[in-house]
Amino acid sequence: MTRRRVVITLGLAGLLAAGTATTVALTGPESSQAATTATVAATRAISCDTKTGGGSFDYDGPSASTKYDSRFSNSAALPQLGKYIPQGIGTWWNWSGKKNLLLVTMYHPGQKSLIVGIDPATNKVVGDVKIAETHAGGITTSMGWAFVQGSTNGIRKYKLSTLAAKLKASGTPTIDPVGPERKVYGASFLTSYGDSLWAGKFNDKGRDKMYEYKIKANGSLVTVNKAWEVPTKTQGLLVTKSHFIYSTSFGRKNLSNLYVVRRGQPDLDKAKLSCFRAPSMSEGITEFGGRAYLVFESGAYEYRSDPKTKNVITRLHKASISSLTSLA
Repeated sequence: MTRRRVVITLGLAGLLAAGTATTVALTGPESSQAATTATVAATRAISCDTKTGGGSFDYDGPSASTKYDSRFSNSAALPQLGKYIPQGIGTWWNWSGKKNLLLVTMYHPGQKSLIVGIDPATNKVVGDVKIAETHAGGITTSMGWAFVQGSTNGIRKYKLSTLAAKLKASGTPTIDPVGPERKVYGASFLTSYGDSLWAGKFNDKGRDKMYEYKIKANGSLVTVNKAWEVPTKTQGLLVTKSHFIYSTSFGRKNLSNLYVVRRGQPDLDKAKLSCFRAPSMSEGITEFGGRAYLVFESGAYEYRSDPKTKNVITRLHKASISSLTSLA
């Protein structure tokens, strides 16, 4: 596939996956471990499948890998790419009657961020709301709450009933979080499964960690005092009953990696896993209706006109969960 690109001066080239979130002091059960182990160094190289050829669907730039192209396909177009950069994606079941939503978070440095609701049945945007400025690296819903990354080490919570009313209102109203943000080890990415929230730290130098948090009825998070090792450059996470699926990326010139990891073993060196290449600049990943939905930041204004951006992706990509979990 070919495209025309206009070379522009990029004043924010240093942002990439690091974003603009501010590092804050850490408190809570994870703090002592975080202080002594800022990063978790990789102990062995994990081989990722790079084979290309055949089964390609229509996306910009070179094929990432045969495993990716044979499993994923195009889904909803991402809105607001002329002004905002997509980051996180989560699922909201039965948000209005029996209707469901995909929630995509987007940011613009120095301005309020966005939560955008997309109907997976129609691929249409049903509404959006503004939230206080944040890199918005992850979003998830559970137990009557929406959880969104705040600061680098903070998670904000929003009442789903309030969020629903705001999404249905005209224009783009603002929603405020309930209470102060919860300080955690890392909130670069987050997701939920049942009554558990999972959140961890992005690290472009080596493997890092994530923690599980039990969600109480009032939206408070109780740490499960056990760290899980995560791949280098983790940007997004999907959790199933049996697997973790990680979206990892860093840099517009580099392909991303997707890791499918069998749950149960916190050490990646001992876990059963599979890794394969994905298009550049992958971010959050979520599950709905037996499918994984993957979001990319490469189609945003900051990257799409730069010839160094390997794949300019302006739509969500989707794949069946079973086609991914069967790999490990």
